[in-house]
Amino acid sequence: MQINENKVALVSGANTGVGYQITKALVENGYIVYAGSRDLQKGKAAVEGLGKSAIAIQLDITDNESIRTVVKTIEDESGYLTLLVNNAAVSHVGKPGRTMEEVLGSQRASIVPIDELKMVWETNVFATLALTQACLPLLHQAPNARIVTVSSALGSLTINANPENPYRLNFDAAYGASKTALNGIFLSLAIDLEHTNIKVHLVSPGFTATALNNFQGTDTVEEGSKEPIRVALAEDLPNVSFTGPVNFSGENNILPW
Repeated sequence: MQINENKVALVSGANTGVGYQITKALVENGYIVYAGSRDLQKGKAAVEGLGKSAIAIQLDITDNESIRTVVKTIEDESGYLTLLVNNAAVSHVGKPGRTMEEVLGSQRASIVPIDELKMVWETNVFATLALTQACLPLLHQAPNARIVTVSSALGSLTINANPENPYRLNFDAAYGASKTALNGIFLSLAIDLEHTNIKVHLVSPGFTATALNNFQGTDTVEEGSKEPIRVALAEDLPNVSFTGPVNFSGENNILPW
């Protein structure tokens, strides 16, 4: 297929929070962006002011049929993907309306209900990989393609093993450990793809106020989106990077695994 100069991206969870900010930045930098949202109407409302280059598309990453429809649509309309941004995630599946502290407390490894743990991991780990696998043929059609997965410094084993880390009690078995597993799988994917046209990056927004933490984060969504946007737009990063905000990760934005 003839590849034109347009850069084409798919962003999951694009109708709100960090996903929306990434979508907006990509459009402003010349991308055609398929903005994935579980609720199509919310997706359309979110990207309404971003211009014709932002295309709302129904995407539930836990629904294989939804994934297949999205991939087929992009294949028919664009023929390839330059960039896949895995942003969609959940922090819990239990009772809504709880504080972040209540959620994390209920997800400690000693007491977390196994069915709830499995459901969080289903979205954050297995469904994220399922979407990525389905998009690989489209990514292989681009001259230089990238996969950017929004992870979390909370998933870093090195950081959480440090007793001086004041946030280590927040390393729960459901959300936090799901990001550890996500990091491991995408490190494996990066090694798998290292001799191809596709590079793999992981990025942490930091402690951003979003629906994931009941908007209790210390950074605004604009502040928290800076590093994910930087990584999404960068085309010269080394394969298998894991970065976060400077104020959290230290020198060169590099996070330890």
